Amino acid sequence: MKVVGLTKASTDFVDMEIKQPVPENHDLLVKIKAISINPVDTKQREATKLTGDEVRILGWDAVGEVVEIGSEVTLFKTGQEVYFAGDVTRPGAYAEFTLIDERLVGLKPKHLSLEEAAAMPLTTITVWEALFDRLGIVEADKGKSILIINGAGGVGSIATQLAANIGLNVIATASREETIEWTKKHGANHIINHRENLTKQLKELGFEQGVDFILCLHNTNAHWDDMQEAIRPQGKICSIVELAKPVKMSLLKDKSATFSYEFMFTRSKYNTEDKIKQHEILTEAANMLDKGDLTSTLNKVLSPLNAKTVEEAHKIISSGKMIGKLVVKGFE
Repeated sequence: MKVVGLTKASTDFVDMEIKQPVPENHDLLVKIKAISINPVDTKQREATKLTGDEVRILGWDAVGEVVEIGSEVTLFKTGQEVYFAGDVTRPGAYAEFTLIDERLVGLKPKHLSLEEAAAMPLTTITVWEALFDRLGIVEADKGKSILIINGAGGVGSIATQLAANIGLNVIATASREETIEWTKKHGANHIINHRENLTKQLKELGFEQGVDFILCLHNTNAHWDDMQEAIRPQGKICSIVELAKPVKMSLLKDKSATFSYEFMFTRSKYNTEDKIKQHEILTEAANMLDKGDLTSTLNKVLSPLNAKTVEEAHKIISSGKMIGKLVVKGFE
């Protein structure tokens, strides 16, 4: 099968052919039709250290067709179109075919195109887990406030929608005219500038005591002090970006505030007992997407899926200026 891989011999992506994998146990063999490129792809690329003839295949956000199933599969059958964000510990979806555990997979939303569907799995699971598992938001929190830092990015684009959909008062950050417009379109009630003091801007909007929840989707260190100031006493903060250096947490302690991380590969990486939750999330999200309660955050499509196109996609993502999601169509 054709793949776009990384090797010890090259710092760039390479078009290659390798043996097609065989599904076992709970595995689905999926023929890839479209993939989405995410910041985690660029981070995994930077972290890749290969020896000998090793080949690393990245890409964990995809849509495709189930063509073969393992002996223990019960949730899917061949011929079905599926979408998934995958497992960072296994070869990814920059390939004609990939293996994925059925418990991490959902049926593709019926009313979305392949490209629209490919844009959704990773960011949707990330936001869903952040809001409901990490921040612990429940029905009774309707009407409370949430600050979403970086509202126009891939994750932010779905976070503003889902937070608004469950009845939160959404304040999102954006700094350019086009990102402000995009963020408003996706459900933000208020827009503030992440390049300026967040607490001051929140007070000007009437949030004198701060906000109930904060979801940080960009540079946790840069926003740390602001977030400590902006969170209400007993509020909750979640970030998807690791701290690059130590920080002081005394104000969080004083406020009895909670800080947590969200990493959507935790369930698959550590094979947690509840990893089927990602199948359940994708299934519910597909229903919402088909009903129009959520919309795809697709904003750019490249093709075909080869080394040159993937290299271009990585440069776009690494620029930090991508709005919404970038998708690459499958092999020719």
